[in-house]
Amino acid sequence: MKKDILIIFSAILVVAALIMGMDFQSVDEYYLTHIDDIKPDSQTVFLSIDCKTILENYDKLDDNLKFEKYVPKDGIILKKTEYVLRKGDTVFDILSRAVRHNKIQMEYKGANETAYKSAYIEGINYLYELSCGEGSGWSFLVNGKMTEYGCSQVKLKDGDVVEWKYTCNFGEDLKQADDKEMK
Repeated sequence: MKKDILIIFSAILVVAALIMGMDFQSVDEYYLTHIDDIKPDSQTVFLSIDCKTILENYDKLDDNLKFEKYVPKDGIILKKTEYVLRKGDTVFDILSRAVRHNKIQMEYKGANETAYKSAYIEGINYLYELSCGEGSGWSFLVNGKMTEYGCSQVKLKDGDVVEWKYTCNFGEDLKQADDKEMK
């Protein structure tokens, strides 16, 4: 009998210690407290996400996505935001942290699931490949230029600017938009 009481008492102490020592957080609290703080000596990059090309191709957009929560009026899903650059970070790493922190839906295939051995972004904010016609999907630019590599293959350096853009014409509309902005 004394042994049973001792075992029960010990179990209660262990449970109490676990509860007192554990920091329970909501999902919101976790993502808000686990984003890197930018300090004066931090290396940083900038990231934005937009789907402006859809605004010019709205008639091609899947009817289920014709809502402002998927396609904002200005086409901006995430305005240009600064993030801490960790050693070895790729375009994919920064995107992944940004969407988690900002609670933006993203779906991707891992590098081991693609022929190009790089992560492939299938959808952001419920906008997927082919959601706005043939040739539509997500593309990215680093410092205003498209790359020949996948997002998990492009390592970033301090000051880089990453733009995730939705294309409706295999990236040609992104080149045209850049040409218009330069004029």
